[in-house]
Amino acid sequence: MPRRLISFDPGAYYHIYNRGVNRKKIFFEDRNYVFFLFNIERYIFSLADLAAYCLMPNHYHLLIYIRETSEVTSEVRLTSEVTSEVSRAMMRLSVSYTKTINLRYDRVGPLFQGAFQAKYVETGPYLSHLIGYIHLNPVTSELVDNPEDWLYSSFRDYMDFDPQEIKHRNSFENLGGYLGGLTKTRV
Repeated sequence: MPRRLISFDPGAYYHIYNRGVNRKKIFFEDRNYVFFLFNIERYIFSLADLAAYCLMPNHYHLLIYIRETSEVTSEVRLTSEVTSEVSRAMMRLSVSYTKTINLRYDRVGPLFQGAFQAKYVETGPYLSHLIGYIHLNPVTSELVDNPEDWLYSSFRDYMDFDPQEIKHRNSFENLGGYLGGLTKTRV
């Protein structure tokens, strides 16, 4: 199996994303989105904070912050250990979700198009842009007119509309107040 080219470092942000095989749906009904969010909490929260997210019918975006005090980053903070733990956690999330979907919908085979993708996020303008990009995905895909109308993103948390069951642990203020020009309505 090829090794991941990107390494995960404590104290850094990463954009993690993946989509369905052949760009097909990965979420078929509301409870699928809820189960995926449950798996994020189950597998990711021991390592990272969820700073922003958006679950779309055929793909997802997660903006995570690798905590410096996570279970894996004890006294010796080896990047390879953190990278392995994040990769394992994402694998567990994907396998658990895929097995459940396959069983529920009487399907077989992979659900996701390969391994998840990850990009290191510099703080500042790119972080700001990425938060806006993630939250505007449902609008640019023409699923809703306003980002607050999409139930499966952290936008409503950012705008204090309706805190969801999984609330991002890094608040808007902790991200330096960035929203990348994002407004409550479509521009």
